[in-house]
Amino acid sequence: MSTIHHDRKASCRPEKEEVKEVPIQEEGGLFSSIPMVQHQNFWLSPKLLESIELVQEQFVPRADDIILATFPKCGTTWLKALTFAITNRSRHALAHDHPLLTRHPQDAVPFLELPDRQIHPVADLEAIPSPRLLATHIPFSLLPASVTAAGSRVVYMCREPKDVFVSKWHFENRVSEKLFVDLGLAFHLFCEGVSVLGPVWNHYLEYWNESKARPDKVLFLKYEEMMADPVKEVKRLAEFIGAPFTDAEERSGVVDEVVRLCSFEHLTSLEVNSTGVADRIGGFPMENS
Repeated sequence: MSTIHHDRKASCRPEKEEVKEVPIQEEGGLFSSIPMVQHQNFWLSPKLLESIELVQEQFVPRADDIILATFPKCGTTWLKALTFAITNRSRHALAHDHPLLTRHPQDAVPFLELPDRQIHPVADLEAIPSPRLLATHIPFSLLPASVTAAGSRVVYMCREPKDVFVSKWHFENRVSEKLFVDLGLAFHLFCEGVSVLGPVWNHYLEYWNESKARPDKVLFLKYEEMMADPVKEVKRLAEFIGAPFTDAEERSGVVDEVVRLCSFEHLTSLEVNSTGVADRIGGFPMENS
């Protein structure tokens, strides 16, 4: 098997840190994937690691920032849509001229990190007016320490790991042949913690512990609970981010309308989310569907 060889000089990591490598291609071509290295107990692609390091060095958090954090395939698009709808409901009519009717939720809330930093330099985030709504897949321990110091609020959503794995495997196979990994091997690696930004349980646990230590600044949500009672969880989310629904809004059905607007059924029925191709991270054009 061949392995990725990582140039330590290209990174700002401490020289003494051990860099582990993961096999990425078998001689017979039975499976392949993007190369990964292990950094501070998490598996990252070299490009993603470079982007995270730039975020650590250059991102300047604000006290009123709201950062939506997830492990990949844990309902990121849904969480982006819900939070965007909640924070913008006074500016846009939910049923008529709302941006989510013509704009993909992934484009409504920018990521802190991107594998190709040329797509959106970190400096671009400075131009976003406060309060900023941002997203990330970065593990809590790899976020800039200034996020905590600034008092930014973090909303984290986790999901049943079995469903995460299945969704991730299907998604990556659709995106690119470069990401294909045999199902059995992919399952073995996932259980061993070897996946981009994995191990998934370490990712969950870091945010869970922080939510217990600072419940006023870190909200921990569960995908399954959101699905079971979206109205209750959306009200909880709105309260946490400082945009609670008024009694009049609840009586007039605004909460239900937010839930409907951001539902899977409604979002997937919109043309902006069902047609076209976009390359949001650089090098991996994806169908919006």
